[in-house]
Amino acid sequence: MNWNNLKTPFKALVVIGVCVLSWFLINPVSKNIHLGLDLRGGARLLLQLTPTAEVPKIGSMEQEQTVEVIDRRINGLGVAEPTISKVGTDRILVELPGDNNPDRAETVIKQIAVLDFKILPPAVVQQGEAALAVLNAPVANTTKTQRDAAEKYLAQTAYAQGGPVVYSGKDIKAAQAAYTQTGGAPVVDFQTKDPARFYKLTSTHLGQPLGIFLDHRYVSAPTLQGPISDSGQITGQFTQEQTITLANELNAGALPVGVKVIEKESIGPTLGAIDLTKSLYASIGGLIVVMLFMILVYRLPGFLADIALIIYVAMMLGLLALSHATLTLPGIAGFVLSIGMAVDANVLIFERIKEELWHGKTMRAAVRVGFARAFSAVFDSHFTTIVGSGVLFLLGTGTVKGFAFTLFWGTVLSLVTAVFITRFFVDVLVDNDVATAPELYGVKRGEIGILSKAGA
Repeated sequence: MNWNNLKTPFKALVVIGVCVLSWFLINPVSKNIHLGLDLRGGARLLLQLTPTAEVPKIGSMEQEQTVEVIDRRINGLGVAEPTISKVGTDRILVELPGDNNPDRAETVIKQIAVLDFKILPPAVVQQGEAALAVLNAPVANTTKTQRDAAEKYLAQTAYAQGGPVVYSGKDIKAAQAAYTQTGGAPVVDFQTKDPARFYKLTSTHLGQPLGIFLDHRYVSAPTLQGPISDSGQITGQFTQEQTITLANELNAGALPVGVKVIEKESIGPTLGAIDLTKSLYASIGGLIVVMLFMILVYRLPGFLADIALIIYVAMMLGLLALSHATLTLPGIAGFVLSIGMAVDANVLIFERIKEELWHGKTMRAAVRVGFARAFSAVFDSHFTTIVGSGVLFLLGTGTVKGFAFTLFWGTVLSLVTAVFITRFFVDVLVDNDVATAPELYGVKRGEIGILSKAGA
């Protein structure tokens, strides 16, 4: 079987396959193309890491650990596609698209959530439950003195009188917000890291109250009815939001260093929508102007290049959807710039084809030699841009990475588009003698061989 006979159908299948795959990756656009903070609106926080007694110096390891903890805590909020990036060696930038409540994010990031378990004397439990009853009673039924005394007991005294800590939050493997089977009260289910140790603890103290303290504050003291090994439940007078927050903080762990919010802002969705609309108009307008220019100057090859350019845009959007990348304003700028690179490659190739026609070559030979001789210039120009954008992505932070990402992959795909897809379209027409008139390629018939006649 001759490969030359199968080459064109194979290339056609590849092009069609790429188009179909890109279409399925993109649609629906609103779901698969993730917009950044500047286009969608949301909250942005810049965090300064501060040393503690345990960690007197901030290094790259402490910064990385803090990013991981913050990432787990932010994901617990249910924010779609949060962006958490390192800035320098002691700062972290947190961007939350679609979340216009930076205060809530700040609270979740900075909250510590220290969970302690203690075996409590009955008197402590009795006073703790009484204090909870005072704070939960209608304000009209209690005095300020009673409420202050109850608050002090829950926040300080109960912990001090409760004895030693027998188990802590750091020994918990995972936690989930849940509801009791009877009554549907919000609770937190948890799994232990060392089931044997927790089993020994609970079996030793059967019938005794196991006090639960959150940030040294009395929460509840359920009585141990039987041994517990690998899982348990934290009960108390929680709201649903409190159980979600507590489970999130227990899963995320404690911050390794201190965190201070030095910048905090909220970008409204209206402003982001305006920026997105203007960017789309500018991008589409520029694309139309470029496509018209290619058709007017290069005629048929220009039209084929425009089709390849549309395929390139679909491929780029498909890549953004596949990689779950966040599209930002700088990312759109890199995208548009890479479109310019794609057009530049086609210009070099088509000018080279015209030169070969001016040297007197046939159309089929001019196309073959034109693509071959223009390849080195096209490859070199793209390669230098790819290297530059790659270095920018590795060393840059924040929105710079978004620009570098779209420029890098846009340039890679524009090289593929110019060398493979545009070449495929031209070869189909020329090899099958569908469109071989030189006028269709921007060269007048009387100009054929003009350079060879002039001795060029």
